[in-house]
Amino acid sequence: FDFFMADVEELNRRVFAAEPDISKISCHAYVHAAEDYLILDSGGAMGYGSGPLLVSKRPIDMVNPEKLHIAIPGIYTTANLLFSIAWPTALNKTEYLFSDIEDALLNDEADAGLIIHETRFTYLRKGLIKIADMGEFWESLTQLPVPLGVIAVNRRLPEHVALKVNRVIRRSLEYASANSGEISDFILSNSGETDQDVIESHISLFVNDFSFNLGSVGRNALKELFRISSEKGITPLLPEKIFLA
Repeated sequence: FDFFMADVEELNRRVFAAEPDISKISCHAYVHAAEDYLILDSGGAMGYGSGPLLVSKRPIDMVNPEKLHIAIPGIYTTANLLFSIAWPTALNKTEYLFSDIEDALLNDEADAGLIIHETRFTYLRKGLIKIADMGEFWESLTQLPVPLGVIAVNRRLPEHVALKVNRVIRRSLEYASANSGEISDFILSNSGETDQDVIESHISLFVNDFSFNLGSVGRNALKELFRISSEKGITPLLPEKIFLA
């Protein structure tokens, strides 16, 4: 593998251009790349109690969301898709790098912001408050886990190669899970946070059984997300085949 790391929204946009053979992307972004990519069973980010949070510097009433200015971590992030399903009239949005949203709120650049990744564990210490939990919204709506990200493989790859990639990713996760001490330096060197408690909380929340294998429940969560967003006119229809196997 020749790998590179980037913010999720950059990965999303690279996939729109069909550049990488394999990429982690937002579930939202997959809808716009489905003609070129299939979803792998391994390596995704999905779970219960793990949804993006809408936070603010002060209490906010969401009765008139169209009057609010919202900071988002990217148009094609699943956080923005879930928010759009919940509050379709809240259209005044500005994109930020996910790690800059907390400061944008503290500097009064936006009324509220959607936070993801490590910032889910740091907003309280910065004096921000939770307005809504998009995961709770989704789970209440569907009784399914929150689908956040997937590993997508380009359809140009031969099927036997794509299946091998899926197996390698799963084995890599199994190895990392069993040998956490060996990978701690690598994780720390690529983390936006240096607080070990934050790093461990992040991993324990987002790396779970669905990361090893989506299974029928994980696949249903994805299909339901795509169905609801399509029916609401937010995302386009998908090809018949979206999963590798």
